[in-house]
Amino acid sequence: MLSISVLDLVHVHPGTPIKEAINNSVRIAQEAEQQGFQRVWYAEHHNMPTIASSATSVLIGHVADHTTKIRLGSGGVMLPNHSPLVIAEQFGTLATIHGDRIDLGLGRAPGTDQMTLRALRRSPAAAENFPADIVELQEFLGDGTQHINAYPGRGTNVPLYILGSSLFGAELAARLGLPYAFASHFAPTHLRQVAMVYRDNYQPSERHPEPYFIAALNAIVSEDENEAIAEANETFELRVEALVGRNRKFSEADKQLLMVSPAAEQVRTMLQYTAVGKPDQVAEYFRDFATEYQADELITTLASPSVEGQLRTLTLLGNELA
Repeated sequence: MLSISVLDLVHVHPGTPIKEAINNSVRIAQEAEQQGFQRVWYAEHHNMPTIASSATSVLIGHVADHTTKIRLGSGGVMLPNHSPLVIAEQFGTLATIHGDRIDLGLGRAPGTDQMTLRALRRSPAAAENFPADIVELQEFLGDGTQHINAYPGRGTNVPLYILGSSLFGAELAARLGLPYAFASHFAPTHLRQVAMVYRDNYQPSERHPEPYFIAALNAIVSEDENEAIAEANETFELRVEALVGRNRKFSEADKQLLMVSPAAEQVRTMLQYTAVGKPDQVAEYFRDFATEYQADELITTLASPSVEGQLRTLTLLGNELA
């Protein structure tokens, strides 16, 4: 059976309170659990008014309190922003409270801009320590006794994943014998090469004797194909306005010009791996995608612009793949 996870960025819709976004994420996790999805991932971002997943470990704990069995993970914690000891304590606490439901995905990017990075009191050079920080984090979560131990954390052996959008992450995950998730939902260009490099260079570890490759894609599902297509077009326009137009207000004429600009075409390329349509069409896309790239697991973002559309996608896709 195809293993599928969900990436939830906890979107804050214009004019709505942040608490509503968090409540919606609880609803999404509950529906994902009911439909048999593997896990829900939450990504660390900062200084972004439309994303409310900055305090990732706190959010995971909240969602875990409102679900019972689905796995919950960081997708990911941006490790250069933090001390490995603190992350071990946070996720060790989550694992102690909620048992074997917690996953720790790790990223190297800051998840923000340079000014906010300074507000986090971290140096851009901290990313250079990413490989060593992962090893240190593994030690804090492991069974060995050290001069400094994470309490809670030690002995929890929270599963680690490396998440990224580059060959660097794939090579590092292969060298450390860890699962690797590639962000092909927004960085599709090198997916085939990344999958090959990761598998060809994989060094078996005690916990992961075989490589475990995860690929990401977007999905919008509806019983009405035209509705799914309309939502996909709206999502594209919103993404262009956010990434290219920096959420500025445009006249209708200027907006039309923006949508056919070279920059907008770059956004369309970013969304290359997007499955849109009826449940059987999207399910077939998912199966073919997993087969083509030898993915052991898929991560899907719920690309509908509304929470109702996101929940509908979960329900229909879950029923189709059951």
